[in-house]
Amino acid sequence: MRIGLGYDVHKLVPDRKLWLGGIEVPHTKGLLGHSDADVLIHAICDALLGAAALGDIGKHFPDKDPQYKGIDSKILLRKCGELLAQQGYHIANIDSIVVAQQPKIGPFIPQMRETLAQTLNIKVGQISVKATTTEWLGFEGREEGISAHAVALIEENQPTTV
Repeated sequence: MRIGLGYDVHKLVPDRKLWLGGIEVPHTKGLLGHSDADVLIHAICDALLGAAALGDIGKHFPDKDPQYKGIDSKILLRKCGELLAQQGYHIANIDSIVVAQQPKIGPFIPQMRETLAQTLNIKVGQISVKATTTEWLGFEGREEGISAHAVALIEENQPTTV
């Protein structure tokens, strides 16, 4: 078994859609980034890649590469899952948390979990998404940005015997 940790943060800006956990969340602002800036998916990608010692999301999907401009982060997450499989690993579980003062994330968590599980081809029970505020402290509390943390546990595939 191997454990990986992921963290991401993006600035909130007007005139962008807010993507979290692979779904659009209604809000007056969205996250600024080269891709769709889904901080939750980016943190999960880094956790998965880190667990397999494969570097980070920037190594595999650099923000200077025009092919990733505006890309749906679910595509990046799916590719991270494929990289794990190629290295002989499967996902045991993922635990994550979104840190945002606004909008309230709780009502969207079931749909996020379902979307993330489908994207990674795992069971919904293998992925946890939580949400918290910072009680108006820090950049999240001032509603300047949103951050996400994720931890992933992966396991090496066992050879099959005949």
